[in-house]
Amino acid sequence: MDRQAPQRQVFSVSELNREVKQLLEGSIPLLWVSGEISNFARPSSGHWYFTLKDSRAQVRCAMFRGRNMAVRFAPQNGREVLIRARVSLYEGRGEYQLIAEHMEEAGHGALQRELELRMAKLRAEGLFAQERKRPLPQLPMRIGVITSPTGAAVRDIIHVLGRRCPAAEIGIWPVAVQGQEAAPQIAAAIQRAAASGRHDLLIVGRGGGSLEDLWPFNEEIVARALAACPIPTISAVGHETDTTIADFVADVRAPTPSAAAEIASANAAGLSEQLQDVTERMARSILNTLRHHAERLRGIRNALRHPSDRINSAAQRLDQLELRLRRAANQRIATGQHKLAQARGVLHAHNPGIRLAAAQRQLSSSRDRLATAIRHLLKLRTGKLERSAQLLHSVSPLAVLGRGYSIVLDSNNSVVTDAAQVSTGDRIRARVARGEIEAEVVGTGTAAAGPEQK
Repeated sequence: MDRQAPQRQVFSVSELNREVKQLLEGSIPLLWVSGEISNFARPSSGHWYFTLKDSRAQVRCAMFRGRNMAVRFAPQNGREVLIRARVSLYEGRGEYQLIAEHMEEAGHGALQRELELRMAKLRAEGLFAQERKRPLPQLPMRIGVITSPTGAAVRDIIHVLGRRCPAAEIGIWPVAVQGQEAAPQIAAAIQRAAASGRHDLLIVGRGGGSLEDLWPFNEEIVARALAACPIPTISAVGHETDTTIADFVADVRAPTPSAAAEIASANAAGLSEQLQDVTERMARSILNTLRHHAERLRGIRNALRHPSDRINSAAQRLDQLELRLRRAANQRIATGQHKLAQARGVLHAHNPGIRLAAAQRQLSSSRDRLATAIRHLLKLRTGKLERSAQLLHSVSPLAVLGRGYSIVLDSNNSVVTDAAQVSTGDRIRARVARGEIEAEVVGTGTAAAGPEQK
């Protein structure tokens, strides 16, 4: 008995690349990679393509428009960066690549990692715990402000407090808010303000800036001074999107210095407490919801290839074709310019002035002949039109009426062509050249028809 040969599974190149892409994306999680940018390209689609390299190796990278719009600096060749990316495969070329979802400068990344480690340490010690935070006083009348005496933040706070709570006493504790000496000054000012007994609320903050500018508010000495402060504190550091360790340790975090003054000057205590409670419960609910959906999304992502991957892959192929088209177009343009230069040389060697003059004379002669022919044709057509008009007028019913004839109509507006159509006593109308005549039939008879019958 013949044994059946085993069935072989044969992949096409496209199928193989698709399988490898799914294997890479499903088995390797998001990771951080640092290196130097080279071969940076930005097509009209807005996507970024570049190579990330170090002294011994390199890897191709892509960052699509929806992600690179959040990058706060301009990438360029030779710049050291840190990216968070997932491993993928560009099916068109069979090359593995990194799809970047976040990019930051290398130095900024080091500070960010240090900040994350410090936050984890202080969170473990309970400095961020919600239960240790104290409620703000219902109507603080003595407010201490720890900030730079010359910055915009202190002016904003004084302006808002003066407008919303003019009776409040404001005490300014001047400190440096950036640089190496800033953190010790801020911590000492918190301790002195608390020990003075002059305030029932402290606002600690500054205006916006880079991560390096805001770094004093990420120092442990400031965080521990806020945690040990016996009076309620409001952290008001930077803009709404800026977040520091001081924001987590203070009793209340305000998105801006102006917002801190508004919170401090809220005169409806019940509404303030209710708003704070609703905000906290909403934040916890949103956080729990986000965590739940994030877990579901991770599970779905692992099990199902996201449609955006195919879109991004097609977009990448389109960008590659666009780059090739640009190169080909530039080559064609260069070739055309070279041929044009040669044609100009030939044209210069054979001056077309004589041929142009002859053509202009011929054109002038043709124009004269055409004008003469048009005038002759118009004359013929005008004469023909006049004769036709005369003939039409001669047979017009109006012309007949004008010669003294009339049209007789019966009571039904029918034309009377025979005396038998009417009877004695019928009403008739006779239409003449100008107007109508109404009459009554008194008798009928017949007459011999002549050439024209009135």
